[in-house]
Amino acid sequence: MAVSVMAVCALGQAPAQASGDAEDGPVSIGVIGDGLRVREVRVLLDGWKPGVRARISEWRGGQYVREIREWKAMSSKETRGYKYEIATWKIGKDFRHRSRICAEVSGHTERMPCVTIQR
Repeated sequence: MAVSVMAVCALGQAPAQASGDAEDGPVSIGVIGDGLRVREVRVLLDGWKPGVRARISEWRGGQYVREIREWKAMSSKETRGYKYEIATWKIGKDFRHRSRICAEVSGHTERMPCVTIQR
């Protein structure tokens, strides 16, 4: 069902320049941008879990580079009866070719979903 919500959020297919999306278990990430420039990042979590937080980080060559945005409280939303949590960040920055933007959600030990930024 996360794929439907991702479509509602107008996200592209990964990897396609700076736009794309990825899912790992209940956590999804979507990146919107042009070329190597990222305009916005959205993190989704299946279901309502008040108090949950998300953050995004940059990885290159399998190594952590930096935190892009600190922990942020996610908002509870519902679309066509589907309940989810969402956090959105405006970025407006360029990233190196093949950098990965990854999402982390508090309380979830699953591997982080990541989107690869490509030319």
